[in-house]
Amino acid sequence: MLKLITAFALAAIATATVGASQENEVMAPVRQFVSGFNQGDAKMAQAACVDQTLIIDDFPPHAWRGKGATSNWLRDYAGYAKKNGISDGFIILGQARHIDVTGRDAYVVIPTKFSLKKNGRSVKETGLMTLVLRKGTDGWRVTAWSWADI
Repeated sequence: MLKLITAFALAAIATATVGASQENEVMAPVRQFVSGFNQGDAKMAQAACVDQTLIIDDFPPHAWRGKGATSNWLRDYAGYAKKNGISDGFIILGQARHIDVTGRDAYVVIPTKFSLKKNGRSVKETGLMTLVLRKGTDGWRVTAWSWADI
């Protein structure tokens, strides 16, 4: 009986290790996208996403889809920010609330903090990002994401 319990415990530990490793792999492009945004590096942010990304965000036109969606979102965000006196946008990812990996597909829900300056005044927003990722020959990449203020 002791051998059976020991084997079960070791299997559980091995499964947890594989799960944590897989979660780190899934989160890598999420962190890359956020780092690219924070550093103003559009190429880094775009490289974390497939070209046919779907994005939903809280500024007009609120949805971007298809070829070049990520670069279009970045362009539209820059225009919206300029028009509305927004600068110094910076995203901080919290601890993921939910990561579900099924084969080559993953679903991630992660709380965020978004700090910015609006007309020179510091503003902090709390939000929630929900992302869908797919694992291809080049690893995990974001296929869709949305932002919601909470």
